This record gives sequence, C-alpha cells and structure tokens, in this order.
Amino acid sequence: MTALYTASATATGDGRSGHTRSSDGVLDLDLAVPKEMGGPGGALTNPEQLFAAGYAACFHGALKIVARQQKIDLTDTAITVDVGIGPKSDGTPGFQLNVAIEAELPSVTPEKAQELIEAAHQVCPYSNATRGNIDVALTVA
Repeated sequence: MTALYTASATATGDGRSGHTRSSDGVLDLDLAVPKEMGGPGGALTNPEQLFAAGYAACFHGALKIVARQQKIDLTDTAITVDVGIGPKSDGTPGFQLNVAIEAELPSVTPEKAQELIEAAHQVCPYSNATRGNIDVALTVA
C-alpha cells in the first residue's frame, strides 16, 4: 500500500496516565485511566475515547461515500462508536477491545440504513483494520 497520508503521534509519561501529542501539535492531550479501570478519571481523555472518536469520524465518512455512490442523499446523520475494553475472553493474559457502532440515518428506511452501514463497514479503513480481530456490532438507531 502507498500511503496517501501518514499521521504521527507520540505518547510520553506513564502510558495511560501520560501525555500524547501529534507531530503537528494539533492534538496535544494529557491522558488519565478511567475510574472504571481503577484510575482517577476526571476531565482527561483516554486511548479508548480517542479510538472511538477516530472510528466514528472515519465510519461516517465511509457511510457518506457509500450513500453518494448509490445516489442517496443523507441528511442529519450521526455515527456513535462505543469502544469497550476488558480482559481477554479466552482466559489468556491481556486485554481486548470490542466496538458497537450505532447509526442515525433519519432520511432513509431502517432497512436501507442497515444496508448502508453494512456497506460502509466494508469500506471504512478502521473496520478493515479491526475485522477478524475484535467484535464489531452494527445497529441502526
């Protein structure tokens, strides 16, 4: 693959309780472990939120491309991505992620919305990267 764009970010400090910064400085954030995972939580982000935000934006873009290819005008759409983290389900050491994608597509029927999100799931780079590695559930609101 020839990359059209490469993003670069560096994490420093104490990992999940450290700091992350993109190479251009646009992203420059302190991180905190969520309370649910034994950390302080608070007004700081974490890797799962960053992954959810990126996946939601990417999936929404893929959805718009798929709809445009089918000559469907989508209005007032939203994609919400929930990223869960927990112990690996096979009992081996470590953690794993799961993802739930919920689409709001009020301008089309629920059946067409489901068809569009399934097509977007085949196009989205995040979906392609995670396919076969983590559980991803697709639903229409």
